[in-house]
Amino acid sequence: MARYTGPVWKKARRLSFSILETGEELKKRTYAPGQHGPTKRIKLSGYGTQLREKQRIRNMYGLNERQFHNLFVKASKMDGMAGVNFLVLLESRLDNIVYRMGFARTRKAARQLVNHGHILVDGKKVNIPSALIKPGQEISLKEKSLNLAIVKESLESQISTAAFVEVDKDNKKGKFIRLPDRNELNQEINEALVVEYYNR
Repeated sequence: MARYTGPVWKKARRLSFSILETGEELKKRTYAPGQHGPTKRIKLSGYGTQLREKQRIRNMYGLNERQFHNLFVKASKMDGMAGVNFLVLLESRLDNIVYRMGFARTRKAARQLVNHGHILVDGKKVNIPSALIKPGQEISLKEKSLNLAIVKESLESQISTAAFVEVDKDNKKGKFIRLPDRNELNQEINEALVVEYYNR
């Protein structure tokens, strides 16, 4: 299945979850999309709850089904809790690190920056958004891309960055300091449901 490219707000309303992590999508209309307006919500089964949680995380990070499942398999083979390992791997992707550093306002915009070859990892161009970054690696913008308006606007609007990255806004570079702790990630997510979904 291909990556979803439709309206993000409609998808967020369908999943009752802020995909952009800002809460903006659900401020005006908290109910699901559709011509009949706010109708009575159907109670989800156990499987339905697990599926919805998987879709929430998958849409938030912008992965397709195959990428999402492959990353879960990798996380389940690691030591520790599979669900937490999975979220840590998702946060370690290059597109997500670029987003967390504030070089882009959304993960979709961060993915585009990487795809178009604007991002360097330890001084070398990397244009694969799914590349897993290790703690200690430096992320920077290519010299020709330092004056990109989209990056300037994003950095100016950024109030704070995640604790597991450090950013030099003037030189437009940063470092992935360490792997994130679970309490630093989205608290609305219940990763245990995703583990149950794949282990059913």
